[in-house]
Amino acid sequence: MDSLITAAARALAVGDPLGALNRVALRDDAPALALRGIAMAQLGDLVRARALLRSAARALGAHEAVARARCVVAEAEIALALRELAWPARRLVAARAVLQAHGDPVNAAHAGYLEIRRCLLLGRLGEAEGLLGGLRPALLPAALQAFHALALAGIAMRRLDIRAAHSALADAAQAAGAAGIAALAAEVGQAAQALHAPAAVLLEREPAGPQAQKLLSLDEAGTLLASGALVVDACRHAVRAGAVAVSLAGRPVLFALARALGEAWPGDVSREALVAQVFRARQADDSYRARLRVEIGRLRRLLRPLAEVHATPLGFVLAPRQARVAVLARPVEGAPGVLCGPVLALLSDGEAWASSALALALGASQRSVQRTLEALERDALAQPVGRGRARRWVARPAPGFTTTLLLPAVLPAG
Repeated sequence: MDSLITAAARALAVGDPLGALNRVALRDDAPALALRGIAMAQLGDLVRARALLRSAARALGAHEAVARARCVVAEAEIALALRELAWPARRLVAARAVLQAHGDPVNAAHAGYLEIRRCLLLGRLGEAEGLLGGLRPALLPAALQAFHALALAGIAMRRLDIRAAHSALADAAQAAGAAGIAALAAEVGQAAQALHAPAAVLLEREPAGPQAQKLLSLDEAGTLLASGALVVDACRHAVRAGAVAVSLAGRPVLFALARALGEAWPGDVSREALVAQVFRARQADDSYRARLRVEIGRLRRLLRPLAEVHATPLGFVLAPRQARVAVLARPVEGAPGVLCGPVLALLSDGEAWASSALALALGASQRSVQRTLEALERDALAQPVGRGRARRWVARPAPGFTTTLLLPAVLPAG
């Protein structure tokens, strides 16, 4: 490897893409093409970067397995940045195995962290933890140690383990400082801000007073969920009490009933109000009353471990087994729908998402995601970029809010 290639690689390692391009911009050999591709990726021109990396892979000979594997890893990172979650992950797994077998543990670990980031985007927290357990960050450079700590923090934040998240972010900040990469330090700082930014709105009514609203941070939301109170969680469409949770993500009518009863507690809600709010009917006729009785019966069966739903002369009232009921609402209430919160949470990372990638990450149909995106566009919460198959969606996030509670995560068993 000649001196210019070595100098360009060192410049990229410390986050200096312009310094790398100054050395290899006019060269068309395979190593230079690969370095130019990585530099363009660091500068944000991902489409050009991918084209350069593919040209480099084609120019490499069959005997240069390590170099080809490194190109695959770089291309996988670009696909992840472009949110192309359908990119064949088996190519990354194969490249990681080649790098590990040929004595390149640093790039093999980098490939492992890309697999972990993909699992986090897809909400596969258990799989991400398993991959993290197989890595030894103490033997890796400072930048990869920061990636490791950021992954741990991401898992802890989704599970509302705020103490573990603080510890992991402190380790990430220390490692990012040792690496001296400004972009990495900024990413750590952004993750740390999410711990203190408002994550949800608490709606709670005192026994003899009006409903009060209060912004909660992730730490405060975690404390509320662990307090044993009956919480109607509108962020993840579930009803929780301590370690027990009943998911209503696939039952929008039942969740709307639970939320209406939770917001009115300790009072009751009239049948007319429930029909208008849940079924969006102007008048509560006999057919709507019959349907309401059926849905209330279904809700009773699901919530039996946590609460009862009693009939009153006026309507229905929620009777929790605990002494307190609270509603945890999304920080930004926009278009209704189960998918609106998770879609906004994924879009809020600042990247442009295709509807197919959102559907894959959420485990929903692409048509459902498209309808959700259209509703968010009408509410000025998301906007499309491009047309046809090149169309991508970006968010218009409300400043000062974090969407961690809206991200896909596994609920405790109910």
